Amino acid sequence: MKFFVFSKPSDSFSGNVLKLVAGTTLAQALGILISPIITRLFAPEAYGISALFSSITGIIGVIVCLRYELAIMLPQTNEEAANVLAVSLCSVILITILSTLIVICGGDNILRFIKAPELKNYLWLIPVAVFFSGVFAALNYWNSRTRHFGRLSVVQIISSITTQATKLTAEVAGFVSGGVLIGTGMLGGMVSAGALGGYIWRDDKMLFVRHVRWRGIAAEFIRFRKFPIIDIWGGLLNSISWQLPALMLSSFFSLSVVGFYALGLTVVKTPLSIISGALSQVFYQKVCDEKNVKGSNGKLIENLMDKLMFIGILPTMVLAMVGEELFAVVFSERWVEAGRYTQILAPWIFFWFISSPLSTLFSVYERQGAALSVHSVIFLTRLISLYIGGIYQNIYLALGLFSVTGIAAYAFVAAWNIRLARANGRRILFTFFKYSLYSLPVFLCLFLLKYTFQFGPVAILSSAFTMGVLYFFAFRYRYYALMKDLGMKY
Repeated sequence: MKFFVFSKPSDSFSGNVLKLVAGTTLAQALGILISPIITRLFAPEAYGISALFSSITGIIGVIVCLRYELAIMLPQTNEEAANVLAVSLCSVILITILSTLIVICGGDNILRFIKAPELKNYLWLIPVAVFFSGVFAALNYWNSRTRHFGRLSVVQIISSITTQATKLTAEVAGFVSGGVLIGTGMLGGMVSAGALGGYIWRDDKMLFVRHVRWRGIAAEFIRFRKFPIIDIWGGLLNSISWQLPALMLSSFFSLSVVGFYALGLTVVKTPLSIISGALSQVFYQKVCDEKNVKGSNGKLIENLMDKLMFIGILPTMVLAMVGEELFAVVFSERWVEAGRYTQILAPWIFFWFISSPLSTLFSVYERQGAALSVHSVIFLTRLISLYIGGIYQNIYLALGLFSVTGIAAYAFVAAWNIRLARANGRRILFTFFKYSLYSLPVFLCLFLLKYTFQFGPVAILSSAFTMGVLYFFAFRYRYYALMKDLGMKY
């Protein structure tokens, strides 16, 4: 009975976020639990090959719907939105065909550019992965429009169980190549798209049958033409910016370095992205509604930033200090290098975490041109940072510059959107310094244990865990409020 209540649509912002957080947390937890096993069986090179494949499909995936998926939330009626969904799915088919032609005609050039001939046997899978990622993206936004966030959580859990079970089965059978990681990742995408599509077709079939027409599809294609004309370039630049490190590190360094970076980024990003992804999805639906009613979202932004900073600052400081020890103990000594990368990347990931949900405001307020400018700056700074590090053959310089420029860029994005929503910037800045001050004693204690008293990895991690528990008890009333409704009552 509780399952059906959980799956029903809701108008509550906090309830919707909790549904997504619950599903995402369980799905991610499965991957985290088996990751120590996987990293002991799969070499960094295998992770590198998988990361490169994901980078290529990720770049194409962001434009596979021609950005029409973002417009699904905007029409006032579901009848109009259904035709926007149809536009998105037609775009998926078109881009899948084009990506197939690119792989056939230019696959060798792609391999030469990234210096990864090991990826040759898996290029033919790129259009397949792109197709399912596009279908899921379109259906995901329709699901957000209809507020079935619990249903999405169920889909995420099913997909994660399938992926991880298949991965473990392959390991037991002795298959530990990069192709296994690619295949299991694709399987998860197929399951997600298929399961979510089944739910939506079951519930909304009559709406689609009665109201989706070629004339309506054409009308919505024209109505939201800014998305493929303008917004697509910002989205493409943003995607390339995210995938650029794997591609450039492969070109300048090696597949092992790509593997270290991929695992390091996953570990440092996953805990925060669980909440950020859920908030972004529900936040987009909420700000669309409030913008139409109030014309601004200032109070919503201020409360959102308070929660994001409270959640994110302490884990960021801890990872920046003990990343090396964490990877040595949890993933084995051969992944220590990935731990060093997490220490460099942790501050940048925090600023991404607090600005990511806010970036949807560019679409809500139809500031696609502004989004394009921001993504262009982010892309250029990352390109220059990685190029300088690559020229000097210094991975730490490359990632250090990458992190510093990323902090500046995402702080700017957050400030821009705070102003756009008419929120109180000074109050938000005070919140940042307040939670940084609360977390500083933990950071200083770990610094002393590591560099002054030179404790071993296990002792440092044990101390970090103990201080984290003490911090929780010191602010348990805040965590209880977050677990209850994430503090988001409007």
